[in-house]
Amino acid sequence: MRLTSFYPVICTSRIEETRAFYTDLFDFEVTFAADWYVSLRRPGPPAYELALLDHTHPTLPEAHRAPVRGLLLNLEVEDVDAEWERLVERGGLTPELPLRSEEFGQRHFIVADPAGVLVDVITPIEPSAAFADQYTGG
Repeated sequence: MRLTSFYPVICTSRIEETRAFYTDLFDFEVTFAADWYVSLRRPGPPAYELALLDHTHPTLPEAHRAPVRGLLLNLEVEDVDAEWERLVERGGLTPELPLRSEEFGQRHFIVADPAGVLVDVITPIEPSAAFADQYTGG
């Protein structure tokens, strides 16, 4: 199979608030907008895509028409401390997990979007010796 695109679609009842979260805070741009679906793209290179879908829309199989649950989006950035300052300290977002360094090789914090999706803002750091051998390269 040759993929031409791959992106998550967040099912939510809060389309407008979630759109504003990603466009205002993470520089995504709207490429398509309807009252039930919004397609977002963050210009690159590389370009990243994300979409929002009204969870009650009939394009979804009826048994799966529910708001998103249990989704975590990882956003790797160059300077997580600067993003903490911008998004939490100045921007007023409530952290679900405060800024911290992890032995497995991440400095990160987690916030939630209006749909309840967790957004993990990460800068990779050197892992401790206990985790270094678990990295496979590539």
